Amino acid sequence: MSCRLDVSLDAPGSAHRNHCPNCLTSLHVDRRTPGDRAADCHGRMEALSLTARPDGEWLIIHQCLTCSGLSVNRIAGDDNALVLMRLALRPLHDRRVARSALIAAL
Repeated sequence: MSCRLDVSLDAPGSAHRNHCPNCLTSLHVDRRTPGDRAADCHGRMEALSLTARPDGEWLIIHQCLTCSGLSVNRIAGDDNALVLMRLALRPLHDRRVARSALIAAL
């Protein structure tokens, strides 16, 4: 991952660990379904922004730095709360992020 933290595959509140709890970086390994590990890309995915489900659950919007693909993943119970808050505020500072986040959430 981006911060080089040794990350456990177990994630509190999620069946599939898909990102680093410290920097929120992910790898492009899932194609359509979380946990399918069917993607061919395997590029690094940057945490772009956050969105929320109607029930209030937060989701991380990732963008692949190799193929530009977007994906949405659930947060985990051990994710860095300060990094999540910074990510939530990012669209307010950068309109490009806001547009990409809107596209991913649809």
